[in-house]
Amino acid sequence: MSKSHPSETPATTFLRQHQVAFSSHVYNYEEHGGTAVSSRELNVNEHAVVKTLVMEDEAGKPLIVLMHGDRKVSTKELARQAGMKKVVPCKPEVAQRHTGYQVGGTSPFGTKKKLPVFMEKTILDLPLIYINGGRRGFLVGIHPHDLQRVLQPTPVSVALED
Repeated sequence: MSKSHPSETPATTFLRQHQVAFSSHVYNYEEHGGTAVSSRELNVNEHAVVKTLVMEDEAGKPLIVLMHGDRKVSTKELARQAGMKKVVPCKPEVAQRHTGYQVGGTSPFGTKKKLPVFMEKTILDLPLIYINGGRRGFLVGIHPHDLQRVLQPTPVSVALED
């Protein structure tokens, strides 16, 4: 379960500044393991683990998409709902430049630049979500309505079965 208390990250600093209650969950990160590993290590449903995906529109403008760990994003549907021509995932080094976070440790909180955030609307139906806390192997548990309050994401319905 939880190991020693992780040091502060830009994400946890952001959450404290916005008075968001959160729990810290440290686990053994596995390269390319994704939410399957974090949900297994924390013994939580993968649907409640929310991944932070950095994408860009046709003009190369970055955006964040929050999605259930056990679902994929329909980029075609996201582009349609967001009023863009197309949306594609950012290259890891580009994503890191925009957010300040290493891929695998990307959090939507405390990003280097303020980016538009889109969230699969069914995330709000969950009682508690686990989302990256700004470092590989570190998730924070928060109430999804707190996420909605501090990030004000645009709700979308773009989930595909994984």
